[in-house]
This record gives sequence, structure tokens and C-alpha cells, in this order.
Amino acid sequence: MLAAERRMLILEKLQEEKKVVVSELGAYFEVSEETIRRDLDKLEKEGFAIKSYGGATLNEHTTDMPFSVRNKKNMAGKQKVAQIIETLVADGEHIILDPSTTAVAIVKALKHKESLTIITNSIEVLMEQPEVSSWEIISTGGILREDYLALVGPRAMETIEAYNVDKVIVSCKGLSMEKGVTDANEMFSQVKQTMLRSAREKILAVDCTKFDVIGFSKICNIEDFDIIVTDQKPSEAWLDYFNDKGMKCYYAKEDENNRICK
Repeated sequence: MLAAERRMLILEKLQEEKKVVVSELGAYFEVSEETIRRDLDKLEKEGFAIKSYGGATLNEHTTDMPFSVRNKKNMAGKQKVAQIIETLVADGEHIILDPSTTAVAIVKALKHKESLTIITNSIEVLMEQPEVSSWEIISTGGILREDYLALVGPRAMETIEAYNVDKVIVSCKGLSMEKGVTDANEMFSQVKQTMLRSAREKILAVDCTKFDVIGFSKICNIEDFDIIVTDQKPSEAWLDYFNDKGMKCYYAKEDENNRICK
């Protein structure tokens, strides 16, 4: 196993369990404890871990996790969000999807739709393209951010600006009444701002872990979106906030047959 692959697995374990123990990791990966300590040193320098005696804990203040780690966080919640989004998208529509892990769940949920045009800067969404001959997939181009499997920069924004679409569906790192909709870095915020300007209807797709979280870079105000879609009922304070702003909020709940409905 390559060192980079082992560190990614350690990071996934940190994400799930919030802490790791050097001796346990050494036994699991069949490497020396010194090797594990070097792995943890690197994860700490990258801002993902905080070393402690005999192990490490997750750095809860980082919002810049690699795609493969983020993709495993609250997968059930993202699937519920995707099922609601599926009811909001009609055959033949033109939509923009961002490079979020939620967008990957959404494109999977849309696979039975006909004649969709999808514009995206997500490598993972491009790879998930279903075998639907009526779909048209447009890649933005741009600079590859490998950890995010995303294309960013001026070229990506120029491509997005060339189109006018029915819907844009984006996610974010955090949603705060005081700070608005935020992301991990400025490059992603800039691309999403361009996406929002290109769409008639703007949908924010967020699972419950994003509420009352503040990311590094602001994308926009919450009321710049028309619809919020999430995986469980928000607090009454949030529902009142959406109502005051004139926004629609759809959230997942199960009917008597355990089917997800909005």
C-alpha cells in the first residue's frame, strides 16, 4: 500500500471516529508505529489532524477535506436530499451542478430523466454520467483541484457564463443566519457565484451537518436562493428564517411505506 493511500484511510477513520491510536493503526496496516507517526505528522501539517499522546484527533476546524473523505460523510442524508431534488427537475431541463459530494448523489437520482443538459465543473459528476443517450453533458474546463475532483479558475467561469439554464443546484460548507452561505475557499465561491448568475431558479442542497456552520469564504446571502433542500426538518428558528425571507424549504420525511417524500 502506498503511503498516500494509507494516509487517506487514516483520514477516513479520523472523520468517522474523531480519533486514532498509533499502536492500533500500526497493527491494522502492518507497519511500524514510527511509520504511523510520520503519517500523522503529515496529516497535522496539512491541517487535518491534531497529534496527541499515542495518537491523534480530528481537526474539527478544517473544512477542506479531500473529496473521497467528504463523500463518505452522511451519505444517507445526501441520498435523501437527492431524492427530493429528483422531484424538482423535469425532463428536458438545463441544469448546473457543482463539484460537491451531494451533486454526485443528485446525478445518480436523476438517471431516469430524459433529455437533460448538465453543465458541471465536477470530474466525479462527469464520471457518473449514465448511459442515457438523450443527455448532454458539458464540462467547464479549468484548473483541476485534485483533492476535490473539481475544475476552477477563469476558464471554468467563462464557460458557465456562456449559458443560461433552468436550474442551478449547489451545496456549500456552511449555512449561517449571520454569515450566509459559505465555502472552503475563494476559488470555489467564485465559481458558484458565477453559477448562480447563470440560472433562472437557484437551489441550495445541504444535509443537516451544514446548518449553523461557517466556512472560510462567502458565496452569497441565503436569500439569494429560491429553494433550500435538506435531509431532515430544520429547527423552528431556521424555518421561521426561510419563511421571513420568502424561501421554500423542502426536507425529507418518511411516509407510511418508508418512502422519502418532501
